[in-house]
Amino acid sequence: MLNRFVTVAALAAGGFLLSKQLKKNRNASGLSSSVIESIELNVPVSTAYNQFTQFEDFPQFMTSVKEIRQLTDTRLHWRANVAGEEKEWDSEITEQIPDERIAWRSTTGVKNAGVATFHRISDTASRITLQMDYEPENIAEQVGDAIGAVRMELRGNLQKFKELVEARGTETGAWRGSVAQH
Repeated sequence: MLNRFVTVAALAAGGFLLSKQLKKNRNASGLSSSVIESIELNVPVSTAYNQFTQFEDFPQFMTSVKEIRQLTDTRLHWRANVAGEEKEWDSEITEQIPDERIAWRSTTGVKNAGVATFHRISDTASRITLQMDYEPENIAEQVGDAIGAVRMELRGNLQKFKELVEARGTETGAWRGSVAQH
């Protein structure tokens, strides 16, 4: 009897904490969750930025991303594994300023938006800060969000990006065009 009581109490407490975490993750973008992560890189800001513009290379450092096709200078098609389910969506770059920022939002499928900002620390070091807002679509995604799985994956992806660009010492390409905010 005591074991059942402890089990029920633990489930109730877990449900309460999960509910509290889900409510805490709400943000002003209209999407229900948001994560922000930063990482310092031992490369100049222009190298970090230039490599980040190579969207089709993202599967090399983003664990769940299977493919990105750049359709135009500002439109991308994504294919990724989200909480164990393969999903596809299109996104558009809504602002791009070389060596400073890249902002985007989805236009179909998985609802997400975000911004990557690039900061010069010195001539040979930089920082990337990545903010991503998203809408968990099902219970598996909501639970993953509540336990911090998205934040952990984002942190890991940034670490892999750092390792990739620092090991090369240079970018594989660059797009230095600008996109006016819209």
